[in-house]
Amino acid sequence: MAERVCFRLQVRPERLGEYRARHANVPREMLEAIEDSGRRNYSLFRHDDGTLIGYYDTDSVEASQTALSTDPRTTPWEFAMADFFVALDGRPDQSATTLPEIFNLHDQLSKDAP
Repeated sequence: MAERVCFRLQVRPERLGEYRARHANVPREMLEAIEDSGRRNYSLFRHDDGTLIGYYDTDSVEASQTALSTDPRTTPWEFAMADFFVALDGRPDQSATTLPEIFNLHDQLSKDAP
């Protein structure tokens, strides 16, 4: 069964415009690295205060993290993006705060299905 992952990061408010602009045209090799790591349905959502919420599905969080951390295609992007975040130790994809899921409509409906 796929794992659903939600995470939070804090983008420096003064860099929000540049952060958004960089995500309008992510390098193809980074997109392929994310896909090859097993992450699907990956989305980022940004609030005006710099709060960034991300979401993805994966078959294994651990395998996905390992794949991204060892893939040479990710290093340039992660290095370039690291300064956008407040109080972050390490690579953004490895240091984000994950949020526990407390409700899922599909799961709730499935458990009561005949």
